[in-house]
Amino acid sequence: MAQSESALTGFDEAGRPTRVLPVTQLVRLSVYWLGLSAIFTGLTAILTGRLQFAGLVPKGTEGSAYFQMTVLGSIIAAVVQPTIGSISDYTVSRWGRRKPYIFIGSILDVIFLFGIASSNTVLSIAAFFVLLQFSSNAAQGPFQGYVPDLVPAPQVGLASALVGLMQVMGNVAGFAIGAVAVATNEFFLGTMALGVVELATMLSVVFRVREGRAPKDRAGRSWGAIAREAWGSDILGERSFLFLVGSRLFVLMGSGTLIALSTFYLAQTFGLDQESSGRTLLLVLGVGAAGNIVAVIPAGRISDRVGRKPVIWASCLIGGIGMAITALAPSIAIAIVGVACIGISGGVFLAVDWALMTDIIPKASSGRYMGISNVATASSGILAVAIGGNLMDAANASLGYGAGPRAALGLAIAYFVVGALLLVPVDARRREDAPAGSPAAEAV
Repeated sequence: MAQSESALTGFDEAGRPTRVLPVTQLVRLSVYWLGLSAIFTGLTAILTGRLQFAGLVPKGTEGSAYFQMTVLGSIIAAVVQPTIGSISDYTVSRWGRRKPYIFIGSILDVIFLFGIASSNTVLSIAAFFVLLQFSSNAAQGPFQGYVPDLVPAPQVGLASALVGLMQVMGNVAGFAIGAVAVATNEFFLGTMALGVVELATMLSVVFRVREGRAPKDRAGRSWGAIAREAWGSDILGERSFLFLVGSRLFVLMGSGTLIALSTFYLAQTFGLDQESSGRTLLLVLGVGAAGNIVAVIPAGRISDRVGRKPVIWASCLIGGIGMAITALAPSIAIAIVGVACIGISGGVFLAVDWALMTDIIPKASSGRYMGISNVATASSGILAVAIGGNLMDAANASLGYGAGPRAALGLAIAYFVVGALLLVPVDARRREDAPAGSPAAEAV
């Protein structure tokens, strides 16, 4: 009886998905990542380009200015995403529990991107960046619940690889738009193009992805109580989850340092002008993207066979080697070799880390847990800028203008090492495969 009910509903007694999805549905589940990734990767290139070449700040203060421009927004992102993700777990609407947030958040993103594009001071850009982080993460937190909501265990590796692929494609699209904007001095058009990409991918999800499990019962609690639940102390009992979030934070800080400082690296370390920096950013994009794309799908499939953790450790090793090559490179040609390694590392990590997170979180609260996991994503960028950007300015002042980006990239090697070490205590078993009564098996 239970088996036939599972076949009929697509979920077992514990609410875990059992129905195998067609590949087209898996692609639709992932495609919004393209738009989300494009926005912030593209903005990184555009905002750093404006700081370096548009005279917004004095020479030698670009790194600290970028930190000031983005720090509050990144803090907002870390708070909003888990909170709204948790609220969406309980939301009842005609569109389901995830889609209202995705639709409204995306529309607001375009409005706030216009504000950024129209602003000409660090303060006004920072204000609109805060608003953008609020709206974008209000959409992203609920959206992340779809893979745990809908994808059965045998397809998690493939689905996570597709998530990684869409993030790669979003990084490619955003970075390309940003690089062209830098090379042509068309910062306004470049910023608005990012909004168009997000809107297009949002529509595919809102109108073509079916809803998953039923919302959780609020049991008479207020929405304020539900929002506070996202930060409940019960999360401290999820030891593997917390270590995995820490590992994600440091690995993403490694790759994030290169993304955040690439314009400064080319302009300051190699003395490229604005047009040359933009063209070379496109080359960096192409090489990094090629590494991502080559690695992302095979990594997800390999992790299904050998386990998630060994593949992530390989990603950390390759990323650390690539960062060392880039930091020490005497020429752009050598630096590109390092970028290729970092690209491969990033593709592997994006696919497999997502799969491991999906395996170990409680499925009933997927919006909450996936939102909290992305605190690492939101924090990694600002920490990379805070540490790397300020180190860059200090090294430029003490060692000579141009040495700063090398120092920041050199420090990023340590981030990959810490990320690998934090992965050691993680129990990589799927929650449903853990022995009954163990902490890993509870709250499925």
